[in-house]
Amino acid sequence: MTALSHDPLWPRAGDWPPLPAEGADLTLIGIGTHRTSLSPTGAHATPAAVRAALRRYSPFVVPDGGGSPPAEVGGLVFADVGDVPEPDGPDGEARATRAVADAVARSRLLVALGGDNAATVPAALGACGDAIATAGLVTLDAHHDLRDGVSNGSPVRRLIEAGLDGRRVVQVGIADFANSAAYTARARDLGITIVHRDELHRRPMGDVMAQALEIASAAGGPVHVDLDVDVCDRSVAPACPASLPGGLAAHELRAAARAAGRHPAVVSVDLTEIDAGADAPDQRTVRLAALCVLEVAAGLGSRPTANRMP
Repeated sequence: MTALSHDPLWPRAGDWPPLPAEGADLTLIGIGTHRTSLSPTGAHATPAAVRAALRRYSPFVVPDGGGSPPAEVGGLVFADVGDVPEPDGPDGEARATRAVADAVARSRLLVALGGDNAATVPAALGACGDAIATAGLVTLDAHHDLRDGVSNGSPVRRLIEAGLDGRRVVQVGIADFANSAAYTARARDLGITIVHRDELHRRPMGDVMAQALEIASAAGGPVHVDLDVDVCDRSVAPACPASLPGGLAAHELRAAARAAGRHPAVVSVDLTEIDAGADAPDQRTVRLAALCVLEVAAGLGSRPTANRMP
């Protein structure tokens, strides 16, 4: 990255300190899974790339013209616990699950930077813990992720097998020509709510996320949100091996990220399926992921202050 300017009146995001004993509002963790990906990927390099991209932005939210107050992002306590070493495979997944559980216990909200979509398994298991039976999951993804086996195409199936109730899973952005009849039938048999990509042309993302989060939180348990960036249009997300032309616009993913951060049941969010080494020269995909981190923070900043870190 080229040297960035310095202005004491324009603070930069990122470079967040280690998680203190007293906890934080929002904590980052890197889970650079990549070894079981269905497509060759260098996704293990993405957490570092997103952290670097965060410094291009400020932690300030401008109030909109409707008079909404700014989300107090600058007033939040941020932390970063670093990357889980070698998070692939049974041992690595167990390490990642433990690291997430430890961070969630001392944070209001955790953001996991993948890695491919395999990172969603330890992120959700670590965040939800023993409450997995009452937990919910919302995915922003072009794919069902219900494949057999262990890969970046199987996290939703694996979480359901671990105890997540399919009736509290909502999949937003499911795309034509990116799935199969067998896996769509599996989703329906499991009780998963599917929001087709075409439906998002007719409904605001805020409304879709409100409904999705209501379903996911219906049992009163914690909710994990998976922001699989390949749900976006390929022009927006060239670093996602499976992104398609006709996917979500950048502003739609950012709106979903803010809605996730705002909802009180959401304890964790992941950003996955970005291969930083395959990005466009302007780093548009990695920069979008960094902005989604800040959108989650903006949503968290607009939650009631009663449960904010002191």
